[in-house]
Amino acid sequence: MSDSSTLPPARLRPEAELARDALSAPVLARAARLARWAGPDTRVDAGGGLVEEQLPAAAEQLGLSGDDAAAHASEAWRIAVDTGLVEITDEEAGTVAAGGDLALLTGGSPQDVLGVWLTALEAVLADASVPDLDDLVDAMAEGGEVDLSSLDWDPDAESEFLDGVLGNLYLLTVGEDTPGDAPVPLPALAASVIVPSDMGEPSNEVLEQVSDAMMRLDDQFRLLEPVGLVEYQPVDEALMADADEEPAAPVDEADVTRYGMVRLTPLGLYGLRARLLDAGFEAPAVGDLADKGADALLDGTAPFPPAAAHAETELWLAGRSPLDAARELLAAARGSDTGAPLRRLRCQQALSLVGAEAEPALREVLDDAELGGLARVWLTEHGARDVPAPPQEMVFWLTIDTVAAQLAAEGNSEELRALVEGLARQHSGFFDTVWRVEHPATPDVLEAMGRLHPDKKVAKEARKAAFKARSQQGG
Repeated sequence: MSDSSTLPPARLRPEAELARDALSAPVLARAARLARWAGPDTRVDAGGGLVEEQLPAAAEQLGLSGDDAAAHASEAWRIAVDTGLVEITDEEAGTVAAGGDLALLTGGSPQDVLGVWLTALEAVLADASVPDLDDLVDAMAEGGEVDLSSLDWDPDAESEFLDGVLGNLYLLTVGEDTPGDAPVPLPALAASVIVPSDMGEPSNEVLEQVSDAMMRLDDQFRLLEPVGLVEYQPVDEALMADADEEPAAPVDEADVTRYGMVRLTPLGLYGLRARLLDAGFEAPAVGDLADKGADALLDGTAPFPPAAAHAETELWLAGRSPLDAARELLAAARGSDTGAPLRRLRCQQALSLVGAEAEPALREVLDDAELGGLARVWLTEHGARDVPAPPQEMVFWLTIDTVAAQLAAEGNSEELRALVEGLARQHSGFFDTVWRVEHPATPDVLEAMGRLHPDKKVAKEARKAAFKARSQQGG
């Protein structure tokens, strides 16, 4: 995914709701509990971690028991330090005090709470990119150095791999092809970063890489769930058993959920969007344009999928009277630049959400060469009386403008192909007339019609008309 591309807009929950989710996430909740527990007698080692003899008390404070209790308490303490919930007051003496950010969790704004959570998220993501601690211990060389080559571990590559997986999970969540709350099978997510997009049937070698990636992701998502980033159903332990071992219970081989299922939480969506913005991506959220002008709305929603553009437009209209909104939209829709046809299409879609109170604004532009056609469409659809018939030049101009907008919005889609066929069929001598239309997109639209029309004779007529139009425009 390129950081120059605009991603589909995310639909975020209110910040107050997200802040509540952050406070209840086990990672942050445990860190806050230890920060409040720490006192004058708390001691840390040279790395800022709790000294070993205090780990049992910390674990008890967190209600932890069992073999891993001390390790989990140590991790919670490290998050408390990393997020500023605890500050080391004297490194030599190993003393600590409550950090300045601890008060934000109870007295700060939702944005303050989310800021602390984002810091915790970064710490957990860093942990998720590190090999298992046992492997690190085994790889310790003389002098306390870690031999990374013996681990077969590249820190940058591992971090890039996890970022790529999370980026694809984000795209699946904000896209309109799949429901945003639908869990994603782990094999599909692993394959999305392993299998080349132009590969037909994956080779055995590639499938083995996908399987290895699944196992890595299984470990990583187990770490990421407690911070509130994802909801995760782990890989079935029976799949990782030795082939000669009998399964403990009958299994359904067709059950894809056995291979792991992951879903980005609303808090996780917020967190990944924040990371994408920091990395330089254009990652809009629905509602970003609500207080902007109509020009920002029409340009900003131009690349949006239909449902997202609709939601953004509804929020924009909610803050304006129908008449004022219509006038502002129509003014912003004018222009002869390459983006103008799509702006007018978005304008037309926005006006479809405006009531009859907007009628005066539409009547004001009936004689406008660029807006008169869409104004007549709106007035007719809203049952207005005395709508003047459009001159033929306006009909053809609107036709070119509409096809140009569809090309910009959808490319060579099946819907556009059907529109092209309908236009050529309904208008006798269509190409003999349309090449004369003084619209900047006329040559490109006619070339597209020649490319899309299935009838070779009609397609040839369209290409001839495109040549005439380009010659007329001096191209």
